Amino acid sequence: MSARPLATGTIMGKRRAFGLIAFAIASLGAFAASATPDVERPVAVVELFTSQGCNSCPNADSLLGELAERGDVVALAFHVDYWDYLGWKDTLARPENTERQRDYSRMFGNRSVYTPQIVVNGSIDVKGSKPARVESALRRAQMGHSLPVDVDLAFNDDSLLIGIGGGKVAAEAAIVILYFDERADVAITQGKNRGQTHSYIHPVRAYHAAGMWQGESQELRMPLHEVQKKSSGGVAVLVQEINANGLPGTIRGAAMIHHQPGS
Repeated sequence: MSARPLATGTIMGKRRAFGLIAFAIASLGAFAASATPDVERPVAVVELFTSQGCNSCPNADSLLGELAERGDVVALAFHVDYWDYLGWKDTLARPENTERQRDYSRMFGNRSVYTPQIVVNGSIDVKGSKPARVESALRRAQMGHSLPVDVDLAFNDDSLLIGIGGGKVAAEAAIVILYFDERADVAITQGKNRGQTHSYIHPVRAYHAAGMWQGESQELRMPLHEVQKKSSGGVAVLVQEINANGLPGTIRGAAMIHHQPGS
């Protein structure tokens, strides 16, 4: 909605797969046979801020679905709640999603928030309803040697395994874990999009910081049952800079992993 109110499958480098397997065996025991899908390393993180009550959002929602299928983009949808007053309460919205967008708005120096907004790698802000601008932002991100920090993800029988590589520290960075559903089909009966049914890809259901990254490689382990309680799709992990005011900044590394069928 252009009016403004006041105020990947798993994405991991094939060339790093053997290193991750070695790390897992050494730390936690052998993987289950289906626990490590073979996919590509991401070139960008795309965060779409959207709403089911926004009549200019469906095209951006579809675009995010296309990006998710590329296999080299961590594509995430953050449903916000500030359009709920228009007559339809977004079934996927979370207050913390709205707060993340407001933090980005303060970081970019924008006067207000809007939908659909896309943020690429935490550093480029574009209208999600403009596919050409989104593609341009992705090209700029790739030309800027984006996501230099390796992030490896895998499941074993009882854990999510997270490996963060080393690298040059430009600023303090948080390790952010995001839980998403694979897909949500929603029939909208009120508001701007009433009478329509839309499919939403990778809606974020929860997220939290799991620690700080200060340039050294590290390993984390999350209980699998906690991961499964928070999402039906999978998990994304970001290494994201935080500025002096505590606002989110450039994403230095990222990966995404999907739950295995039957997990």
